[in-house]
Amino acid sequence: MRVMVIVRATADSEAGKMPTPALLEAMGKFNQALIEAGMMLDGAGWKDSYEGARVAFAGEGRTVTRGPFPNVNELISGYWIWNVKSLDEAIDWAKRCPNPMPGPSQIEIRELFEMEDFA
Repeated sequence: MRVMVIVRATADSEAGKMPTPALLEAMGKFNQALIEAGMMLDGAGWKDSYEGARVAFAGEGRTVTRGPFPNVNELISGYWIWNVKSLDEAIDWAKRCPNPMPGPSQIEIRELFEMEDFA
């Protein structure tokens, strides 16, 4: 099964604060372990929401809102796509992840739909 592992944004990430060299090194090692385990399909960090936009749909209408966006705790600062055997395996790997932020942070794991889910 594929899961998206979502790193939630923090006030620091939304302020454009870059990871320390030590965190970058630790994340590099963690990502390498994911690759060696054959799990990592994709992953990236996102720039702060100031550089983003949202498109809202209402019938035929479209409304564009440019960042930054409020409610930092609802924003995403990065993600991985992992191929895992179970949610428990994804949780075990997420627990091994270095804290992705300088302070308290949160990772969310969500299963992706597969084509057979629609059959």
